[in-house]
Amino acid sequence: MPPDNDRLTATFSALADPTRRAILARLTLGETAVGKLAEPFDMSLPAISKHLKVLERAGLIARGHDAQRRPCRLAAEPLHEVSDWVATYRRFWEQRLDGLEAYLRETQATPPARTRKKRTNARKSR
Repeated sequence: MPPDNDRLTATFSALADPTRRAILARLTLGETAVGKLAEPFDMSLPAISKHLKVLERAGLIARGHDAQRRPCRLAAEPLHEVSDWVATYRRFWEQRLDGLEAYLRETQATPPARTRKKRTNARKSR
């Protein structure tokens, strides 16, 4: 597993691939053998194994040993770290949007001042 300062980078890297995200989604249903994980994908078992190694290095899955099987299970701790990281930006945007909402309420509550062009004396004499 990468050091703590690189763990978020490793997690985002692993999540960048749609196949790996699909594997994680399947693992939310419970521990699954590699062969079963590979079934819905149009790729070889060695290609799936490469994806699993990336997920394992990022700490997103753990592999067990059960006789001939090597079942995989979801390890959600890195996803919790991503959620914490994203929460910081969520609070930032919520504050910005709250400020925008307050501004819009203020501008909608106060009718705009009407501006009329004053007639000049030249126009009045016509």
